[in-house]
Amino acid sequence: MPLKKNEVKRKKSVSFEGDQEKIILSKTYPTTGILSKIIVGVILLVLLYQLYMYIQVSIVAVPVLPKFDLNVWWGPNNTKVQDSSIRPYRIVLSDSMQENLRRKFESYRRATRIKSFNESSEYGINSDVLGQIFAHWQFKYNYRERARYLNKYSHFKTNVQGLDIHFIRVKPEITDNVKVLPLLLLHGWPSSVKDFYDIIPLLTTPRAGHNFVFEVIAPSLPGFTYSQGAVRPGLTTYQIAIIMRNLMEKIGFKQFYIHGEDIGSTIGSHIATIFPKQVLGFHTSTPVNFSKLAQLTLILGAVFPTYIAGDLADKVYPLKDKMNYFLEESGYLHLQSTKPDTVGIALQDSPLGLGAYIIEKYLLFTNPNNKNIQDGGLSTFNKMDLLDNVLMYWTTGSITTSLRLYKEVIDNYDTEEALTRIPTPVPTWGLRTKYDLIHQPDFILRWKYPNLVGVTNLDDGGHFASFEKPNEVADDIFKAVKNFLSKTE
Repeated sequence: MPLKKNEVKRKKSVSFEGDQEKIILSKTYPTTGILSKIIVGVILLVLLYQLYMYIQVSIVAVPVLPKFDLNVWWGPNNTKVQDSSIRPYRIVLSDSMQENLRRKFESYRRATRIKSFNESSEYGINSDVLGQIFAHWQFKYNYRERARYLNKYSHFKTNVQGLDIHFIRVKPEITDNVKVLPLLLLHGWPSSVKDFYDIIPLLTTPRAGHNFVFEVIAPSLPGFTYSQGAVRPGLTTYQIAIIMRNLMEKIGFKQFYIHGEDIGSTIGSHIATIFPKQVLGFHTSTPVNFSKLAQLTLILGAVFPTYIAGDLADKVYPLKDKMNYFLEESGYLHLQSTKPDTVGIALQDSPLGLGAYIIEKYLLFTNPNNKNIQDGGLSTFNKMDLLDNVLMYWTTGSITTSLRLYKEVIDNYDTEEALTRIPTPVPTWGLRTKYDLIHQPDFILRWKYPNLVGVTNLDDGGHFASFEKPNEVADDIFKAVKNFLSKTE
């Protein structure tokens, strides 16, 4: 609408006083509001485009598989002269170790102890449970007997990329017409190869209805118990994956199957992603897709939980309860991802403190309801087995080097995260336990594992599946591999 003649004159004659001038200016220059809207619109379009590009590039798009140096040297010297031998190894629980423990125990016995507030384990392992662990370790743990037990399998060490790597190797007693398949077992934290002691004979014994049996290779991860830790930073999960693949090749296996748990599952997944032609099949009792897209989908799925998670809805939602649980129980993750050496010094100084720290994870992650009962779930475990695992860490002084892996993952997050978004074509099978820490529906797992052959759901069990449910895990591994073979025959 054209300006009136007297409005133009008013603009020229009126001084800049009061609100009237503002009214006249708005009438005189009506295009100012339109221009502002255009600018705001352009800014919003730019922001939306940037958001779209971030989602596309950082969440949706499949990155290119990085090129890895398969011979990174992690050893204590730079000569890179690698010992090619594979040496027999025995676990030793010496008299000096026992005397050291006796002195530590005596110091603890004389110290003033703090009584727990109540009979539950809501504040962590309570004083009564710790007292049971202490009494059993001090008065009932037979070191010579346990050393014989721990050495019942064949142990070896060999040098891979500068590190002395420990592994158990058990060959089956085979009969005619039975194929022997190599199976790599990968533990997590705070586990060790001890978690596999009950499952190994189940895997290496032929069974009816199966024309195959397994030869088991169970290594200690670098920096865990009997395997040497790196002397420089950077040994994250995908670097350990390369070491494990190189170990299998050195033993003599170009192709093999993998079973992984906890961190071992992540490492196994990385092996299958980086070396898909060498992994014949991947079985995991921690079936999780750690990509950002998977996490975002589960968050948005809180609006329609049954539609997204189906039968798993009660295990995934309500999200508020799951987040509260995670925030309450994940403090150790933050500590180990930021100051592993500080935590490690405290734990290594006190064998009983180390036992409390490790055993609490077994009690809680087996069943989160254990923290509400008097003994924290301790009565459901064999105390000898729990203490074997603790002793492996304490006698080798390896708790600090094992904790460092968490910081390495954070420091190398970009590559770690990229690997979670690269589909793994290897035949895969998942085993879900009732009380595992994370549950995801099959369609989300298939984004990472498009060749997901099957998933088994157990109505019991927790995070340390092989340790707690060896029969069920062994049955599932046989079931998975039988399905893998049927697809290739």
